[in-house]
Amino acid sequence: MLERTSTTERYTRGVAAAVVAVVTLVLAANAGPARATEARPAEARPAEGRPAWQTAATTNPAAPADR
Repeated sequence: MLERTSTTERYTRGVAAAVVAVVTLVLAANAGPARATEARPAEARPAEGRPAWQTAATTNPAAPADR
């Protein structure tokens, strides 16, 4: 027949499981995406005052008028 575990042993296991859970969460929170090695080009960002869906081709005055 199985022996009953002591209260101290149960609390010790519970605290150990809590510590492992906290360490896992802290490590997961710190594991972010890698930093870029070079800066993003300026043309990848939308211009000020212009909606993001508008591209340079749609606002270029030198573009052909048949669009």
